[in-house]
Amino acid sequence: MSVLAVDLEIQRDAFTLRVAHDFALDGISAVFGASGAGKSTLLRALAGLERDLRGRVAFDTEVWQDSARGVHRAAHRRGVGYVFQDARLLPFLDVAGNLRYAARRAPAARPGPQFEQVVTAFDLAPLLGRDVTRLSGGERQRVAIARALLTRPRLLLMDEPLSANDIRRKAELLPYVRGLPARFGVPVLYVSHALDEVAYLADHVLVLEAGRSVAAGPASDVLERLDLGSAADWYEAGTVLSGRVVEQDERFQLTRVAVGAHRVAVPRVAAARGDNLRLRVRARDVALAVESPRGISIRNVLAGTVIDIVEDPASAYAEALVDIGEGHLRSRLTRAAVAELGLAPGATVYALVRSVTVDAPFAEPAAAPS
Repeated sequence: MSVLAVDLEIQRDAFTLRVAHDFALDGISAVFGASGAGKSTLLRALAGLERDLRGRVAFDTEVWQDSARGVHRAAHRRGVGYVFQDARLLPFLDVAGNLRYAARRAPAARPGPQFEQVVTAFDLAPLLGRDVTRLSGGERQRVAIARALLTRPRLLLMDEPLSANDIRRKAELLPYVRGLPARFGVPVLYVSHALDEVAYLADHVLVLEAGRSVAAGPASDVLERLDLGSAADWYEAGTVLSGRVVEQDERFQLTRVAVGAHRVAVPRVAAARGDNLRLRVRARDVALAVESPRGISIRNVLAGTVIDIVEDPASAYAEALVDIGEGHLRSRLTRAAVAELGLAPGATVYALVRSVTVDAPFAEPAAAPS
């Protein structure tokens, strides 16, 4: 596993980006934050497109940039692929021409995917003769990702690659992105301001706010934190659970997933028994009870223990973090409910899960069975 060691500072008028972080390049690492947090500037610096920085960037033992020693390795010598928000295909070439142009520029000695392999992986065969100006937004991004892969990169940088696509096209594109490390052996550094994209894709997350790192670590750990404030998407905040399919209920069209000792029922997912799934539960979809509920329609009721509660004195709301044994849930509730129920760390509660998203982002959240 390679490591991208970053310790840099970039000054832009009144804005300062300051990041010191070692990216473990296995799977997909996400850089998450609101617009203006410095995400794209960081990615440009890693690609070699920012000369005016102080600090150091190194890929394993290979120094890409070191201001103290006057080292700046040119972008084309870093061995990275770059996917922009707007695809940036060459308009005077058709799809095949764009792909072959990238393949010709790839270092012959560096291992990497072949033309036919990439075309098959991204379902591009029907598009090869197409004028790129006549492609849909999703098709353009598939070509852009395939083109970046054909340069045989050691690292793939992706800067908000889905931001220009609608919900349906994002849902189509995300599985292609998620499969990149396993299928092609290339690690991905993925920039996004969309929490649902990060929850679906990322193995590791670095959170930026106003040019500073405010959180970093495994995606499951970072996404459950209650203290990220404005850095997190309040509406989309939640947790990610790992589960295993244990039953397909054909009668009621349900899939039952084991999360530790718990069984979570979700609308039927196309998966085989034993398959591992990633479950995403939003804080707004979890209610808490201090007694085991009876006579309710919600099927997913998970016993747990309150770990932490963070109240926002400027609003009516609070958030609780609940340990369910094999993972955590976040619950958004009112401060009045916290007081009336006597909730505090250590309290036994029952989490009522109204909705779960299972490896199918951007669709309407699948309502938990009632």
